[in-house]
Amino acid sequence: MLYKRIQPTVRRTGLSAFTHLLFGPPRLSRELHAERDLVLAIAQCPLDNSQQIHVRVLQTIYKKLTGARFDCPLYGSHWEQLGFQGKAPDPGTDLRCSGSLGTRNILHSVLRPSIAQVTHGIFYLSQHYVQNFPFCIMSINITRICIQVLREERVTRECNRRQQVFAVLNDLYVAIFYHLYHVWKTQNKTISDSGFILKEIEIFAKKRPKELLRQLESHLKERPLPKDLPPEIWSQHPTEPGSPNHDERRGQSEGGICFTGVCEQHVQEDRLI
Repeated sequence: MLYKRIQPTVRRTGLSAFTHLLFGPPRLSRELHAERDLVLAIAQCPLDNSQQIHVRVLQTIYKKLTGARFDCPLYGSHWEQLGFQGKAPDPGTDLRCSGSLGTRNILHSVLRPSIAQVTHGIFYLSQHYVQNFPFCIMSINITRICIQVLREERVTRECNRRQQVFAVLNDLYVAIFYHLYHVWKTQNKTISDSGFILKEIEIFAKKRPKELLRQLESHLKERPLPKDLPPEIWSQHPTEPGSPNHDERRGQSEGGICFTGVCEQHVQEDRLI
C-alpha cells in the first residue's frame, strides 16, 4: 500500500521537464529503483508503538546519546532531553514528516563508531546553555531534506557510482548534520536562527551534495578511530575503515538495516573538537 503512494521523483512538466532532461542529473540506475522506493516507503511508515523493534530503536537512541543504562518508558518528559517536542511527549508525533526513516537515520549515526563521534559532538552542542537546539527535531528536518534531495535526483550520480541508495542517504544525512553543526558552532547561532539555517542548508544540500559528502569524509579522516577499540565494536561494524577484514566485507552491510547492538550498553562518547 505504501509503495502505491510513493512519488519517487519530483514531477516536472513543460519547459522544466525539458530542461531537466537536457541539463539535469543522470537518471537513477534501474537496478536501484527498488532500493530507492524502499527508502521512500520507510519514510512514509509511521512509528508503531505496538512493534517491539520500533520501541527498541528509540530506547537504543536514548541510551547511546544520554549514557543511560536502563530502558526508558515510551512516553514521558525524558524524551525532551533528546529534543522531541510532541505531546506527552510522544516521539511518534514528531516523526510524522519523516516516518521510520527519521529514527533509522539517528540509529545509524549512533551505532557506527566513526559516525557516533560526530553525532555525540552534535548532541553535546544541542545541550549548550546558549546555543542549544532540539536535537531530534533538527534531525527529523535533516531527514526531510535528504528525502527531497533524493526525489529531486540530486544524489543520483553518487548512488549510481556506489550502486547504493541507503548508504548514500545515510552519509548525506550525517554530512548535512555535521555541516549544520559547524555553521551553528562557528557562527554562534542560536535557536532563533534555526529556520533560516535549515532553509540555507536545504538549498546547499540540493546544489552541492557532493561537497557536503567530501567535507564529512575529510573530517573523518582527520579524526580516525583508535586502533585499540574493543573487538566487539569491530564485530558490530566490520565495514569501518581500519577494522579487521574491512576490505573483505566492505559493502556487504552498508546499505542494509543492521540492528546489531540495539539496546546494548552505552559506549563512552567522544566529543567533536
